[in-house]
Amino acid sequence: MFNVLLLRAPSQDTENPDRYESTFTASGYESLSIPVLETIFTNIASLTDILRHDAEYEAVIITSGRACEAWSQVVDTLENEQGSRQESEWSSIPFYVVGSSTASALNAIRSTHPHSPLAPTDIRGESSGTSEQLARFILADLESSPRSNRKPFLYLTGDKNRDTLPDILRDGNVQLAPLQVYRTQGSSRFPEDLKLALESSSREGNSNGWWIVFFAPSAAEFVTPFLRHHFDLGAMDPTASTRLPARIASIGPTTSTFLRDKLNLRVDAEAVKPKPDELLRAIVASDNLEPMDSSV
Repeated sequence: MFNVLLLRAPSQDTENPDRYESTFTASGYESLSIPVLETIFTNIASLTDILRHDAEYEAVIITSGRACEAWSQVVDTLENEQGSRQESEWSSIPFYVVGSSTASALNAIRSTHPHSPLAPTDIRGESSGTSEQLARFILADLESSPRSNRKPFLYLTGDKNRDTLPDILRDGNVQLAPLQVYRTQGSSRFPEDLKLALESSSREGNSNGWWIVFFAPSAAEFVTPFLRHHFDLGAMDPTASTRLPARIASIGPTTSTFLRDKLNLRVDAEAVKPKPDELLRAIVASDNLEPMDSSV
């Protein structure tokens, strides 16, 4: 089998193995995760003030694990304040999410603070795989419980959000109150972490071809120049044959489009939904269709 390089931070859950790594390992692949981005939280004071007072929002929209971390950070702070009294019942309003990972992150907040009025309870949209699908889900969900004078939706964002979800919701007359709670930048450790991972793989005799899995456009743009030093990514380069053979996989259509249109990379496999088993299924299907030549 081949190596699978997962361009994302592995799970920090010490009690359970990383789901992506364990899924591939169980199927015979050699997998490893390398963090590619560093997160800097922003406007935490504003988010704290929002959580501290009465909820003036119809619902909360969270489309990333980093936004979940921001919410969790504020909940931890407020719950640990001496004499703090929470007026808001955030546990009674819907939280709309993209995918199971984001839902799991919010459920973890509830597990840590089971009696907190700040911890999400009503989590919806887990089956959606993209921002567009989530926006359509929200509109359909609202149609099932129509009422006038809806409050704005609190929309927690990063610094690189696309306009797809906001545009669809605004067209559906859903008022958004966006708040940026984090920004990302390339990890200063990535070049060294990549080098060490490849050296370790070589020492252990894992010299077969590689699958490189991209999880976000922002990460792809940052890491691709470093990857080209080690892997043949299909560039018209006379020295490419001296590099490790690799195929490219994507976690979903948004990332795939960016890889093709902006980085001119061929995407060999794309997950139908952003889940470990769907990613594995896409890669296995590609391997069966066109086995990788590890002798290159």
